Amino acid sequence: MAASDPDIRRRIEALHVRYVRTIDDDRIEDWPSLFTVDGLYRIITRENHEQNLPLAIMECQGRNMMHDRVTGLRRINVYEPHRYSHQASGLWIDTVEGNRIQCRSNFLVIRTMAAGAMTIFAAGVYLDTIDLDGEDALFEERTVITDSRQVDTLLVIPL
Repeated sequence: MAASDPDIRRRIEALHVRYVRTIDDDRIEDWPSLFTVDGLYRIITRENHEQNLPLAIMECQGRNMMHDRVTGLRRINVYEPHRYSHQASGLWIDTVEGNRIQCRSNFLVIRTMAAGAMTIFAAGVYLDTIDLDGEDALFEERTVITDSRQVDTLLVIPL
């Protein structure tokens, strides 16, 4: 398979759409299923990433830890009702090695509060390692690099 293979791009884009729909439609209980069993999810600031500092804002190793994160969010997090809208663009496929793809894309997350106020919640880049081995593509690793080092107190959901 080559990076220019349209089937690869289609499968990666389908995974991205499932990811955003799962979060934006408040079905985050399904979020861990978008990763391989031992998949890695982390959020880090651009500053820490560029300085190679292992200081993640959030890190989940494996689906079990992701499920724990979702359970904690549902049990503990009491907040003013709001919605998220993820926008992803600029998909770039870096490498294709067998069924393992490394790619990157930009993201922007808008938060809309119940009263209607909208703010940019986060922006940055996704660095992904994707496994195309099964019927559906899955994240083997998703590193979310935020452009800002300011972290909103409501950063309890995946970006």
